[in-house]
Amino acid sequence: MKALIPAAGMGTRFLPATKAQPKEMLLVVDRPAIQYVVEEGLSSGADEVVVINSREKTSIEKHFTPDPELVATLRSKGKDAFADAVEHAGNLNVSYVYQDEPLGLGHAIHCAAEKSAGEPFFVLLGDVLVPDNNICPKMLEISKAHGGASVIAVLPVPDDQVSRFGIIAGSQVEEGVWKVDGLVEKPKLEDAPSNLSVFGRYLLSPRVMELLADVEPGVGGEIQLTDALDAVLKEEEMYALVISEEDGFDTGTVESWLEANNALYARKLVAQK
Repeated sequence: MKALIPAAGMGTRFLPATKAQPKEMLLVVDRPAIQYVVEEGLSSGADEVVVINSREKTSIEKHFTPDPELVATLRSKGKDAFADAVEHAGNLNVSYVYQDEPLGLGHAIHCAAEKSAGEPFFVLLGDVLVPDNNICPKMLEISKAHGGASVIAVLPVPDDQVSRFGIIAGSQVEEGVWKVDGLVEKPKLEDAPSNLSVFGRYLLSPRVMELLADVEPGVGGEIQLTDALDAVLKEEEMYALVISEEDGFDTGTVESWLEANNALYARKLVAQK
C-alpha cells in the first residue's frame, strides 16, 4: 500500500516566505512539516510514501536523500543527535512523481496512478499534521471491517465554519463511525447535511483512482477529488472516521501554522520533563 502526499502547490498563503522555500519545508518545531506526514504514512501500514511534487521543489527531495558526508562531519564533531536526525530523514522510503500543471487535487493524486498499482492507497494532505499517527490505522481497521471500503477522516466544526469545508451526508453506524451517502462542497449552513468536515486523511479503494482518469474539470477548472468520491459512492460503500481537534493540526494558514508550532513545542517540553 502506498501513501500519497500532494505537494506541488504554490503555497500562496505564505508568500513571500514560500517564494524560494516550499511550504512543505517550513519548520514545525524541529523538522519540516512534510517530514511529519511522511513518517505518519510509513507508520500507518504504507510500504512507501509517494510525494506528488513540483519539479521546482528540489529541496523536498534533497531533504529525504541520504547525505553520508554531512552525517560523517557531524559525528566527527560529536554532534551525534543531529547526525542521527539527518540520517533518519535520508533513510525514509520516499519516491516522487510530478504534477506539471496545477489542475487540482484529483489531478495530483492521479499523477501517482502507476505507483498505486490497483491497490488501496492513503492520501495525506501535507498541511495537516497528525504527530501521534493515530488516524490512518483506525481508518484501515474500519476499511477492513467493511470489505475494503474507502474511509475518510472528518472533524466536527462550529456552525459558522460549515461553509468553509467539504461536508459529508450520512448516518452514524457506531460510535465515531459514519456511513457516507454524499459529500457537499462548502454548503450554506441551512443546506449542510451535517457538521462533519473532511479533514485531509483518506484511505481510498482502487476504484477511486480509476474514476479520477475520467473526472471532468469542476470548480475553478480543476479536477476535484470530491467528484471522484461522489462517483465511487454510486458503486461502493464509504465510511467516515470522526476525529477530534486533538488528533491533528492544521498548518494551512500562517495563523494555524503558528498555533501548531506552539502546541507541538509545548508537547515536546512536557515529554522532556
